[in-house]
Amino acid sequence: MTVKIRLARFGCKHRPFYRVVAANDKSRRDGKDEDAQRISLKFDRIKYWLSVGAQPTDTVENMLFRAGLIPPKSMVVMKNGSTDKHVSPITGEILN
Repeated sequence: MTVKIRLARFGCKHRPFYRVVAANDKSRRDGKDEDAQRISLKFDRIKYWLSVGAQPTDTVENMLFRAGLIPPKSMVVMKNGSTDKHVSPITGEILN
């Protein structure tokens, strides 16, 4: 059973807002059984969930990167017939 750090939708029609929650990956997005596990954007709690192996979704991963909690994903550029070149995700410069 894996834990995902993801967004839960709140609010009314056409006026949503989202909270970052840690939940079982098999449970529904806004499931009632997750109420005890709901967290707001508390850096110490997010660091804890990441340290115990929770996997953030792509959207939450982008938010955590912008907040400075996690490093960016590594990127690899492939060219026709040549070797793979690693690219810095921050500056876009070729590292090799």
